[in-house]
Amino acid sequence: MANGVERHMNGLSVKGQEEPKLDRTYNLNFMGDWGGANFHRICAWLTQEFCDRAGPGSRTAIYSLRDGGADGLRQLQEGIVDLAICTPAGVLGKIYSGESTFAAAMPHLRAIGVLPQNDRMVLAIHPKHKISTIEDLRRQKSPIRLVTATNDGTNPIGYVAEEYLNAHGISKATIESWGGAVLTRHRPEQCVALVESGEADALLQEAIMTPWWRGLVESNKLVPVAAETQALEALHKSTGLGTNYLPAGWWDNLDHELPALDFSDFVLLVRDDMPNEVAHLLTWCLVETRDMLEGQYKHLKPEKSPLTYPLDPVKMSQTPVPLHDGAQQYFSRADFSKKRQLLVGSPF
Repeated sequence: MANGVERHMNGLSVKGQEEPKLDRTYNLNFMGDWGGANFHRICAWLTQEFCDRAGPGSRTAIYSLRDGGADGLRQLQEGIVDLAICTPAGVLGKIYSGESTFAAAMPHLRAIGVLPQNDRMVLAIHPKHKISTIEDLRRQKSPIRLVTATNDGTNPIGYVAEEYLNAHGISKATIESWGGAVLTRHRPEQCVALVESGEADALLQEAIMTPWWRGLVESNKLVPVAAETQALEALHKSTGLGTNYLPAGWWDNLDHELPALDFSDFVLLVRDDMPNEVAHLLTWCLVETRDMLEGQYKHLKPEKSPLTYPLDPVKMSQTPVPLHDGAQQYFSRADFSKKRQLLVGSPF
């Protein structure tokens, strides 16, 4: 018995509930990531669990992105795909409401749940520059060669990174005026590769729990720099993202708490016109078979995992955009909604 799920050869028995089944055949298109990251893993798990319970002949396809994750949101909004995933959650809330400077409002988006994960965006600079604070960087005008994500209107990482620099009074033009450069790539590991090759000597990125980051910091190739309080407050207003401290000891050579920008949570999204029975089943699979996904991350410590396990159904229901009606029906019947309201006072 794991998380209340008792496995049998012929399916699942979940705390006495009848397992949902669909009679109709459904073909769904899921938008993952670039092909080798967490969104694809999540989609692969969810499609297997969905198809096990959908009508005969049901199938799904998982698409890969060329550009940034917001391209998947756009395709979902336009009805090209049926499911997409977004991180970070705070940015999504502003996109849905039309308050974001990153993307136009997407009123057709609805959530089926959240997979909580604890991430940050951090600036780190090679020790040769002798930079301890961002004020040092501004004062010394060091000619850093910074690599970060591409901000082309599709990449939330690149959008947040540019907002991060601007909030600290440092733009691409500013760095170039110091004799430095700003390099961009879409994927985090592509950015890390430029630091490892010596083509860049500063990094502004998320995915802070990865071995890439640990290797760069603990080998003293990069020194993480604290985000400034005033900048973090401005970023919360502009992007919807809060402050998320890295604790002392996060890396072996980090001996103090480090203020950083939150970059947390994977939000699973569908359109508002998805049939209720499909959204309900997807949500049921998301929550009731979560042990199958957790098992793919348990070789990592929870605090260093891209997925914060064990997954808590109450937290999974705390979405930055309204739940789809089918998802809401699941969470209400599962008696999570009352706990959710007590914990967060959600307006949705």
